[in-house]
Amino acid sequence: MLQDVAGVLPGHDFASARAGVEMALIDAVANSIRIPLWRLFGGASDSVTTDITIPIVTPNEAAQLAAKYRGQGFQTLKLKVGKNLNSDIEVLKAIRLVHPDCSFILDANEGYTANQAIEVLHKLNEMGVTPVLFEQPVHRDDWEGLHDVSTVAMEKYKVAVAADESCRSLLDAQKIIHGNLAHVINIKLAKLGVLGALEIIDAARKANVALMIGGMVETRIAMGFAGHLAAGLGCFSFVDLDTPLLLSEDPVYGGYEAFGPLYKFSNARGHGGFLHLDNDGSK
Repeated sequence: MLQDVAGVLPGHDFASARAGVEMALIDAVANSIRIPLWRLFGGASDSVTTDITIPIVTPNEAAQLAAKYRGQGFQTLKLKVGKNLNSDIEVLKAIRLVHPDCSFILDANEGYTANQAIEVLHKLNEMGVTPVLFEQPVHRDDWEGLHDVSTVAMEKYKVAVAADESCRSLLDAQKIIHGNLAHVINIKLAKLGVLGALEIIDAARKANVALMIGGMVETRIAMGFAGHLAAGLGCFSFVDLDTPLLLSEDPVYGGYEAFGPLYKFSNARGHGGFLHLDNDGSK
């Protein structure tokens, strides 16, 4: 049945719709056999620890957010960068003052040229800052630039580079793997569909390429499913499932318990999350 979904909703353009249908069907299977999704996906763990994102804001605003997240127990901060190189550096300096021990993931969202991305790494090195990951530094179709940044990042600065927008299919993943174009592949279910994601996860694991799991701007329905998958498989080096924490209102209850950066999957079967049925949030 899942293969039929891929036939009806093929390709990247329908990936998010395909992912939604696949999630519902897989959740139904887990419910029918009365096990939680994380067990269905392998049972490696019943929890994951996520980073949290600081958007492109002023240095003062970034520092306020970093201090807040430090108080909540977040150790890894994901910074959106790529609009202005000098501003990005100032934001990093401001965050370091209030959360000096945090780990950084930089997400350029295709915003730099290869030379700019390498310059960022050079300036960070001068500051004594080594990001744990540099995500999608160049345009998704700039394969040569991605390779160049990945090579310099690892050989000179020991920084891993992740392909996100550059990997939208199994063919893209195979190109990245065989060409050594990046060290990490970012898996997003809304970008790939569930079955498509599992194919890429399998290919990356066989090639010893590290994995990250992320998402779009999603509620805990989709993020919870991705979290169950990540916990169950236990193969993700980087977890970026924070968007439900950033929403002004959460339209979903259940699915997992959040303790700062820790998502704990305590439900008895399936996904465990449900939409609020009325405005006051009652069940």
